[in-house]
Amino acid sequence: MSPFKANYGQDPRMGFEGRKKEKYKGAKRFVEKMKEIQEKAKAVLGKEQEEIKKYANRKQVKVNNYRVGDLVMLSTKDLKYQMVRGKTEKLIERFIGLYTIKKIVSLNTVELELPNTINLYSVINVSRIQKYIGQVEGQKKKQLAPVIIKGEKEWKIERILNKQWIRGKNKYLVY
Repeated sequence: MSPFKANYGQDPRMGFEGRKKEKYKGAKRFVEKMKEIQEKAKAVLGKEQEEIKKYANRKQVKVNNYRVGDLVMLSTKDLKYQMVRGKTEKLIERFIGLYTIKKIVSLNTVELELPNTINLYSVINVSRIQKYIGQVEGQKKKQLAPVIIKGEKEWKIERILNKQWIRGKNKYLVY
């Protein structure tokens, strides 16, 4: 008999002998239950992750829709301070111009050919541009040819559709 067994009633644990399995049945059930809960949690988290991914990617624009030479319109969201100039902010166009794509820089940025009047860096994120789609047939308004009377260009007006007083002047909508 060892002095440890005499004092404590059992042999000391050295750390390398195996534990008796029949003593720890409750712990084994606990571990199995925790593994089952963990598998259920992984399944639920995977499903939620797919749903979040679906909603996060629904407005994502892929750059492969754009090619060099395509016509695009530029969003005025970041240009409002340049565009206001006496206009009401809510009446400013949402997209301006027809600009051509000079170069595709990366997956989500393109370089545009911008005029000098727009104080903006020419490399723009694809979320700020929109591909130009031409007008549908019959939608284009034909510009009527002017009638020349006494050397001056004049247009024939069939009727006045609307009249508005804007900034001290009468403006007419004619047909």
